[in-house]
This record gives sequence, structure tokens and C-alpha cells, in this order.
Amino acid sequence: MAILKKFNRKAKIENETGLSTNSALSGGRYFSNNGSPNMQVKGMNFLARLNIYHALLSMPRWKFLLVIVIFFISINLIFASIYLFIGIEHLNGMIASTSAEKFGEAFFFSAQTFTTVGYGRISPIGFATSFTAALEALTGLLTFALATGLMYGRFARPRAYIRYSKNALYVPFRDGTALMFRMVPYTRNYLVNVEVKLTVALRVMEDAVLKTKFFNAPLDISKANTLISNWTLVHIINEDSPLFGLNKEDIKNAQVELLIFVQGFDESFSNTVISRSSYSYEDFVYGAKFVPMFNPNEDNTSTILHLDKLDEYIAAELPVQL
Repeated sequence: MAILKKFNRKAKIENETGLSTNSALSGGRYFSNNGSPNMQVKGMNFLARLNIYHALLSMPRWKFLLVIVIFFISINLIFASIYLFIGIEHLNGMIASTSAEKFGEAFFFSAQTFTTVGYGRISPIGFATSFTAALEALTGLLTFALATGLMYGRFARPRAYIRYSKNALYVPFRDGTALMFRMVPYTRNYLVNVEVKLTVALRVMEDAVLKTKFFNAPLDISKANTLISNWTLVHIINEDSPLFGLNKEDIKNAQVELLIFVQGFDESFSNTVISRSSYSYEDFVYGAKFVPMFNPNEDNTSTILHLDKLDEYIAAELPVQL
């Protein structure tokens, strides 16, 4: 791997990023595009690392519903097997004749007991079956209480509904060059008092040791009273920029990564929300500019925002060839 030997020492180094400066012990980018840390944790037991509660709150909706369905089917299969082990004659009202039908009736009796529906056609006889049914009913009550809490937690959990452009662009700007990316809220959860911080991570050779340095990258505008439309964030490439004087090859060799941190107050949740994202050097496009995302409606009474144009850009000539 090529090593970048030049970097702007005038740029302000951010010493409180919480990230290591020893890149020999780190690999890849620090954050993925969706803002999740690119980190694998080892050295703790499986259950502590799994963190079931956090996983169920943060996993995609389809995975959460799939987990619920699989758990419901599995727990009823287990109890149905227990009823068959005790003896099918201890379930009063069974009309099945074949083994498959008997297992099916035991399964649906288990489902009715687990959900406390209890249609009444089949009822337990004897202590073992009655105790198992009571235990299953208790398990069902506790499970549905937990599932309801998790669903409410997922529904009410504050989150920043922000999408970021796929690429960051090197754009001609004010007789010079700027690095731009843009973001947009994709629901009606509008933010107020929004603040964006940009950190540049790059690998440098310092005292014959390869290290990762983190630099504050000032934005042309870093605060906004409200975010109801797209916002293009602009980092001007000047002497205050950690990217000043670096060409394409330098940026690639330094494995430059932009770390974006957004914070704002969501009026719907009445809470502060945060969002993260990241652009690696592979996401940079040199000599381009974004296509406008909005235009007035036909009678010029409101503005139409086109979310599908978030990533669209056209070529633009840079004043200096990188």
C-alpha cells in the first residue's frame, strides 16, 4: 500500500474522535454508508456480544417480523411435541385419526393455549397436560408482553430520517474547488436546529510510523434553523482544509474517508436525533455538480422535492486538474 507522506499540518487535528490513531491495527473504513460502525467485537461471550434487546430494536422490519413468526412456530412445535409425549389421550376432544392429524391438532391446541384464545373443543386432562398448558399460557402472556414492548419501542424510537447522496463531488466553487455531498429528509419528520460536523480521516507517515490522523473539516455552512428540503454541504478546499494540495493519487494512497455527524431536534419525537454517514475515497467523483432536486409546482404555490434526484449529477470542469 502506498503511503502518503505529505499532508496539511496547518489543519486542526481533532483529538477527541474516540477512534484509534494506529492504523496498523485497523482495517477498512470506519463507518459504512448507513452510519453503522465497521467494527467486529471479540473477547466477550456470545450472549453479551449479541445484545438481543438492541438487535431486536435495530434490525430491519422484515427481519423483526420474521423472528416473531419463527419464534411463534418453534415454541408451538415444542409444546405440541410435549403434549404428544405425555399422550394424546390426555387431550379431550381430539377427533384426528392419523399421526399427522394428531400432531396438527396438538399444534393448533398449543397455539390456542399460547395466545390464550382457547376455543374449548380440546381441553387438557390430567395433571401433566394441565400443568403444561398452564405453563404455556404463562409463557404466551410474557412473550406477548415483551413483543408488544419491542414493537412500541421500534415504533417510538427517535431516529433521523435522513438520506445521503451516494457520492461526494469535487465541484468548481467560488473560483476554486470544494467537496460537496447532500442530504435530505425522506419523511415528514422535519428537524430544527440542525448541526453538521465533518471529520476527515487519512493515513499519513509520521516519524516512520503509519498512522491515521483525524482533521476537523470546516463547512461553508454547518448549522441550519430547519431541514425541510435537501441540503448541500460544502467543504471548501483551501489552506484550512486537510485535503488542500492533494491530488487523486494522494487521496487514494491516504485512503481518505469523510465522517459525517448530524444532530438536530425532531419536532415529531420532541427529542434530539442523530445521524451518521461516511464517504471513502472510492465514493469521490472529480469534476461534477449536483442536479437541482426541487422546482415550483404548476401554479407556483408550493415546491416539489424530487427524492429520486438525490444522487444525480452532471459533469463540471474543475479550475485545477487533480
